[in-house]
Amino acid sequence: MQGAYDLVKGSTPDDTARLQAIAVLEAGTGSSQPEILSDLRRKPPDYGDAKARMLALLAALDEPANTSDPQAANQRLHDVLAMPRYNALHSPPSLLERFGQWVRDSIIRLLRLLLGSNAAGPQVPIWLFFVAGVVVVAVVAFAVFRTTRGGFNRGVMANQPIGPRAPADYFAEADRLAAQGDRVGAIRALCAGVAATLAGEQTWVGSALTVREIFQRAPDPTRLRPLLLPFEAAVYGRREVDAATYERAAQVAAPYREPATVAA
Repeated sequence: MQGAYDLVKGSTPDDTARLQAIAVLEAGTGSSQPEILSDLRRKPPDYGDAKARMLALLAALDEPANTSDPQAANQRLHDVLAMPRYNALHSPPSLLERFGQWVRDSIIRLLRLLLGSNAAGPQVPIWLFFVAGVVVVAVVAFAVFRTTRGGFNRGVMANQPIGPRAPADYFAEADRLAAQGDRVGAIRALCAGVAATLAGEQTWVGSALTVREIFQRAPDPTRLRPLLLPFEAAVYGRREVDAATYERAAQVAAPYREPATVAA
């Protein structure tokens, strides 16, 4: 501010001084003094108003605000900062915020390493790292979504043909796997057969619904719990299925097997 004032304090400053004053003022104060900048940019410039404003501002800067009772002022400031709206100022970042920051930093470091941005030459804009990171996270989220919702036939019967299958095929597969002692695969096949009976042959290979959501279409979904719960425990919890549990599941699935067998 002082430098800009020195440039225009002469009685008749030239245009060079005016432009230099504008540059100095913008460099030191940014756009926080629009009135003074407007005075200097007028044609002709309003040096009188600009100098008056500069002098007033310099005087205020030379005499900072003070109080006759510093203790009361500090207490008032403490009371204001203690308001609930300012709790975030006193709280450390949450675990979620710290994890998010760690993920962002890790993505930036990894992409800088892969893209070689530490080498000499133009640097990759930081926003490109975030865009690439978002794309990576979206791809991972999509992959997880696909593996947990829909497409349950992958890994159920890996050697079977890809595409819609009749419910009877799933029930026959369940019988075969159960006879071989693979009760986890068998209970998956039972669920596939029931799901195909409830919602159509395309359901098991193309639906984005979970098995639980598909079973809600049954007249009495609670009756399917002896089949649903062991399936979820086996698929999501990696638990084995004992013979008694599978037998109960097979009994629950039996009413859905009969119309499928007749239709086949």
